[in-house]
Amino acid sequence: MSRHLLVPMDDSETARRALEHALEVFPDAEITVVHAVDDLEAAYGGGPAIPDAGGREDEPDFFADVRDLAAARGHGGDVETAVVEGTPADAVLEHAREGDADAIVMGSEGRSGVSRVLLGSVAEAVTRRASIPVTIVP
Repeated sequence: MSRHLLVPMDDSETARRALEHALEVFPDAEITVVHAVDDLEAAYGGGPAIPDAGGREDEPDFFADVRDLAAARGHGGDVETAVVEGTPADAVLEHAREGDADAIVMGSEGRSGVSRVLLGSVAEAVTRRASIPVTIVP
């Protein structure tokens, strides 16, 4: 039975380490890398705009790095990518439920500065509310 892992991703070093951990520890798992765009933050200019649906040209630039890293690590499973809209913790948890993920592997922190203080710790919220195992990578 193959495992399905969800790896939340922003353009941070801790998120990259979480993906590297998932690729190393679960080389045959199906991995979905998900980027959550906070619609409220984007609407008020505090974050990236929410991409239009329509393929890879609308996805974050770092998704190309995700695919390159998976290929370089010889990942046997497929790495899917998705951009979801909503409060990051809620969006990650909803995507995990809808995608039948078996576990979540995520970095301990991503946001920094004022946005992290205002929004709280996404990793903490996901860990507290998830119904599946969550691995936090420092």
